[in-house]
Amino acid sequence: MDHLCPQLDTAFPASYAALPRLADIAIACSPDDLAWVLLAAGATASCSPGLSESDSPLTVYSAPIGVLNRLTDRRLSRTVEAEEYVNLLQALLSFEGVEIWDRCLDGLQSGEYEVGCPYCGVSMFIVIGQEESFCCSDDYALGEAEKLPLQPMRTQDLDGLARRLFTRALADGQAGLAHGIAFLFGRAVCSDCGTDFSVAERVVAGWIP
Repeated sequence: MDHLCPQLDTAFPASYAALPRLADIAIACSPDDLAWVLLAAGATASCSPGLSESDSPLTVYSAPIGVLNRLTDRRLSRTVEAEEYVNLLQALLSFEGVEIWDRCLDGLQSGEYEVGCPYCGVSMFIVIGQEESFCCSDDYALGEAEKLPLQPMRTQDLDGLARRLFTRALADGQAGLAHGIAFLFGRAVCSDCGTDFSVAERVVAGWIP
């Protein structure tokens, strides 16, 4: 990985040229090693310019990426461990050219995102947990922060990528992840100024230069 993606968000032209070889390895390797190969390929693909670019590696190496995508799709349905599942789901999105979300779903595993209020700009913690999900602008680990509950997106209102991720997680037996996705695409209120905002939109804003 030090040679493919030394900073996890930067890849070399030769890194993309390794995708056909990674696809060959993925086809031939043991089930125990497969996830590591898919994650390496996914990290590399996530650094690629989007499909809108005419010379995008995602287009140039579309055949091996198609193989990696199918293997990842199959592996997801057989993965039980939540952290590996989230990482493989990000890899799947990388192979499909889904930008931003192919890198920031891991906040569902850690249970925390840091975003800025769209009105007052204060930095806030978005905490998504199984027992409580909330927004606050102070260090909640100290136990004194004002916590305002998040409002999950109703299942019937999920659409696009949000619905796809939610439905996929449920189908693969990842109910905890599906629970988090509903909150990730739900709404929060700034504890400093009271502004209501979309959690997902602020997560995306943090990734756009």
